[in-house]
Amino acid sequence: MSDLNPYLDIATFRARLDAGEGRDFWRSIEELSLDPEAFDEFLHREFPQESSALSRGVDRRDFLRLMGASLALGGLAACSPREAKHLVPYVNAPEDVIPGRPLFFATAMTLGGSSTGLLVETHMGRPTKIEGNPQHPSSLGGTDPFSQAAILGLYDPDRSQTLRYLGDTSTWESFQSALQGMLAGQKVNGGGGVRVLSESIVSPTLASQVKTFLTLYPKAQWHQYEPAGNDNVMEGSRAAFGSYANTVYRFDKAKVVVALDADMLSCGSGHLRYARDFMSARRVRREKQEMNRLYSIESMLTATGSVADHRLPLRSSDIDAFARGLAGAVGLGGAATASAHGEFIAAVARDLQAARGASIVIAGDHQPPAVHALAHAINAALGNVGQTVYYTAPLVESTVNQNDSLRRLVADMNAGRVETLLILGGNPAFNAPGDLRFAKAMDKVGFRAHLSLYYDETSERSHWHIPQAHFLEEWSDARSFDGTVSIVQPMIAPLYGGRSQHEILAILAEDSNEPYEIVRNFWRTQMAGDFDATWQKSLNAGFISGSVFPQMNPGGAPSSATAPAAVALPKGELELVFKPDPMIHDGRFANNGWLQELPKPMTKLTWDNAALMSPATAARLAVSNEQVLELRRAGLAVEAPVWIVPGHADDSITVYFGHGRSRAGKVGTGTGFNAYAIRTSDSPWIGRGVEVRKTGAVRRLACTQLHQYMEGRDIVRSGTIEQFRESPRLAPEGLHDHQLKGPSFYPDMLPKDGYAWGMSIDTSVCTGCNGCVIACQAENNIAVVGKKEMLIGREMHWLRIDHYFKGSPENPEGSYNIPVPCMHCENAPCEPVCPVEATTHSPEGINEMTYNRCVGTKYCSNNCPYKVRRFNFFDYSDYKTESLKPMRNPDVTVRSRGVMEKCTFCVQRVNEARINAEVEGRTIRDGEVTTACQSACPTQAIVFGNIHDKKSQVSLAKAEPGNYGLLAELNTQPRVTYLPTVRNPNRELAVAGHSNVRHPSDSKPDIGMSGHNAAGEKHP
Repeated sequence: MSDLNPYLDIATFRARLDAGEGRDFWRSIEELSLDPEAFDEFLHREFPQESSALSRGVDRRDFLRLMGASLALGGLAACSPREAKHLVPYVNAPEDVIPGRPLFFATAMTLGGSSTGLLVETHMGRPTKIEGNPQHPSSLGGTDPFSQAAILGLYDPDRSQTLRYLGDTSTWESFQSALQGMLAGQKVNGGGGVRVLSESIVSPTLASQVKTFLTLYPKAQWHQYEPAGNDNVMEGSRAAFGSYANTVYRFDKAKVVVALDADMLSCGSGHLRYARDFMSARRVRREKQEMNRLYSIESMLTATGSVADHRLPLRSSDIDAFARGLAGAVGLGGAATASAHGEFIAAVARDLQAARGASIVIAGDHQPPAVHALAHAINAALGNVGQTVYYTAPLVESTVNQNDSLRRLVADMNAGRVETLLILGGNPAFNAPGDLRFAKAMDKVGFRAHLSLYYDETSERSHWHIPQAHFLEEWSDARSFDGTVSIVQPMIAPLYGGRSQHEILAILAEDSNEPYEIVRNFWRTQMAGDFDATWQKSLNAGFISGSVFPQMNPGGAPSSATAPAAVALPKGELELVFKPDPMIHDGRFANNGWLQELPKPMTKLTWDNAALMSPATAARLAVSNEQVLELRRAGLAVEAPVWIVPGHADDSITVYFGHGRSRAGKVGTGTGFNAYAIRTSDSPWIGRGVEVRKTGAVRRLACTQLHQYMEGRDIVRSGTIEQFRESPRLAPEGLHDHQLKGPSFYPDMLPKDGYAWGMSIDTSVCTGCNGCVIACQAENNIAVVGKKEMLIGREMHWLRIDHYFKGSPENPEGSYNIPVPCMHCENAPCEPVCPVEATTHSPEGINEMTYNRCVGTKYCSNNCPYKVRRFNFFDYSDYKTESLKPMRNPDVTVRSRGVMEKCTFCVQRVNEARINAEVEGRTIRDGEVTTACQSACPTQAIVFGNIHDKKSQVSLAKAEPGNYGLLAELNTQPRVTYLPTVRNPNRELAVAGHSNVRHPSDSKPDIGMSGHNAAGEKHP
């Protein structure tokens, strides 16, 4: 019937089929399939050996045999044809992989122009959990929500799975051929019509490939842009020193820190390390009663501002005048002393002078270059350079002003000078400033290709879309905040055939090597001595030893007079401040349900962004929460709901960009509003000339601030360092809850021997970053419920961070973060009311849930004073989507609906440590068990261990006189206890009324602060 043999190897078979052979063969099958007898005859003729089985049908045995073979062949077809490379584990691996025993591999995640060292837990070759790399200088074992949620991003079923040309499925070979053909035509004029756009390049290997490409095509141009870039930081260093420089801070050596609109403890380059270092000098104990002092001057309350000893709400546009006043006060010539806040500035300056060589002044990334130059000048004048501050070469290769670079690219596209545009990562059609109209200019380019994880807004306007490999699927390298280089190694083969930037650059640079060889070959030229041994050591450790940038002297810091002053914004005029969303960043994580549902620090909003403003500004505009405003500037407009935030600066509106996506995926499309639409390239961070109009509409916002709150109780205990020295308990007289035990009708549940697990949380060093919350979610397979369920209080997080304000909503005296897991009470109110004994007390003091017994009465939740139990009303967990199945932790199983869920102290980790100890014939060592929340915390606020071991860290924390339990007056005897929040106010300012915490002479220790919620409303 045909000469096309179906048993040829698949490559030959497809090639001949593409060439037009075998058409009669397939047409005959199609025709015969309409006639059963003719088709039966065809089977006997074409497949004589299998025809009898096919004719009589398939019985159960044959079905299982055929399906087993199909699955095996399907698995082979899904395997990557590229050569598999050996992945080197972080620890010594066993000879063979042992089922049920995970392996850990070191890698790094790049975000915002620097990388973070990570460890990835894998089960049978599939990544399931991310931890910080304790040896890596950028993290020291801590993580943030972005790195924790990267696991969900890896397995996201909405990731791009096919290469497309004009929207239709195509192949890598076709794209490669098209790109090479285009390059051949461009070689005549040196690539004058070629433009390549990428995000910030901190990969030395990628930078080397770029240089090779530009050597081959000298007239081609390379552009870098990302919306949350650090242009102002770099331009500030150039204004100060005449050249670009990277600034590194040593917060562990600083006694006084002044943050000028800077949130260095929760975002930006090196923030995990900075949070650890800063809090190491802030943790007070009986034997350590000295701590640093933090001044925060900012427009919107941040995680850094929430832990400040003194916080001054100030418009972002007024920070320049404040910085000039501070520069003049510390003795820099030519600086104009600001009349406003003069008393505050003078006191801060005196404090800085008293800590010469042991202080830091740091400017926020979005502050203009002049403020950064002033910060450099002040640090130099105070003798901090070389002590608490030092400079290195820039992290980003070929540092440029990215905003200017993007404007030049748009101008070239509009002028018709761009014939070929390659976009490697990023999503400029969505996140470019609205006034540039990037998408419209992009349409004028004849050859457009986009490499990205998703088929997004930019991919939609490109001719070619190439699925990008996730960082957990690729070989690469990246620099961290101090220049240290990490080797990025894959945990798994690309799930959807994704390609890395190195592979695109390999085509441009005419290199036929695979990414592994490209990275390895580059470092072969950089490493001295035994390369193989050094390479292996680098993979094991997660970074290249000795790769940290050396300190450099960029030049003398200028006088503050040389920094051009910003044009002052008239008093009463509104400013519009743009910031990346704390949870979805610049929008790249919009389709990550974990991050969308994670309550934003300070506002506790989920699934949305809003126009954030102070109570006074809202009153002046005559608006309230959830009313929709039209924000208009520079001819651009967007509608945004209002959300009132205590402590926000007056005459200032803050908006987070990243929401408002039109092609993010099933989860992220349509959430919030697109703040990029009114962001302009001339003022991308602080906008002036804002017009506000009420629309009359109302948009519901899902805020968790009032969910599960413990009204009017003694929740937050705080005081000053002087009060701590006088009475470390920081509790009023007559309150004896430090004993955490009283008379009870219940038997004593505390075991007398063996293990007794407990936890201590130091509220002084908690920044409310949410790293612990999402780490718990990743570890325990906790479901996402969506905005509709969040609106009615049905979130599923097993751990929450309560946030309390004290004092006036306009300028609260204090802001406090309290992580609240299950308390694992000795006298647990949930246990006696359960009719089926689903909630019980383990011999080691863990309040356990037996899911198979639970019948969903919810009596336990009603009886819990801490409101830490979650009921899964519906099938929130997606057990049907195939790509999500490998993501889940195999050690944790929860019934999909109809049961209570809660914190278990990560009992699966406790059991793993117990098994290992029993095999080795010993007891569990202190620190051998770390809960997910504990291991993620960058500031080490959480300590877990055996309270029977009096030398354990948790026992030492609980032995502190300030140790207290939430609602301990109920005699629940919680296993989770807290250390109070200690602040270090400047007495001079405290007496004058400029302190977040009153001075001891003015009041007793603060206790029971319910205060105001994030909406400025008073708690009951």
